[in-house]
Amino acid sequence: MNGTPRRRLPQFLLLAFAAIFVALGIAPAMREDWLLENVLVVVAVVWLVRSRHSLALSNPACVALFVLGVLHEIGAHWQYSEVPYDAWFAALSGVSLDAVFGFERNQYDRLVHFLYGVLVTPAAVELIEARVRPRGVWRVLVPLTFMMSHALVYELFEWFAAALFGGDLGIAYLGSQGDVWDAQKDMALAVLGSVLVLPFLLWRQRRQQRAGG
Repeated sequence: MNGTPRRRLPQFLLLAFAAIFVALGIAPAMREDWLLENVLVVVAVVWLVRSRHSLALSNPACVALFVLGVLHEIGAHWQYSEVPYDAWFAALSGVSLDAVFGFERNQYDRLVHFLYGVLVTPAAVELIEARVRPRGVWRVLVPLTFMMSHALVYELFEWFAAALFGGDLGIAYLGSQGDVWDAQKDMALAVLGSVLVLPFLLWRQRRQQRAGG
């Protein structure tokens, strides 16, 4: 009985994400880009559902993945380079974020790349601790390099897809907005997010182990 709420939260998050996925899949800015953006999402969700018993991710890790999924679906619906975050913020506060910080490009994709590092690292740490059980400095290096490899693979996939489809779809999916260093900056932000959250995750994990031991 005590484990029932813990098992129910991932199920609720999955249903909530499915509803958001469908809602934001209605009349996206560019249907082809929306489909391309969601190829990896569908693969990831199917893998997570099929592996739910062996992975046994904690509720906080599941919530983090859910938040990332929602942020991604927002980007896929509007196109990452066109998400009107500045208009939303200005409507609520009367202040333009772009004007305050001097942004000359849409920064939504940068935000999501940074949060990818923050929000995926909890699941990565739990998975690695359960399967590899690293010790010492490897408890930091293994999840960090794991996240680095994810950032690299995604940029390679993005490059391949953009080159394959080309045209407006390739430009929309790549989302570089004319920045020749876009891929490098995206990877760096993902790694930065992971670096910032890792110490807290490892501290919390050690505290839980001491409490249980």
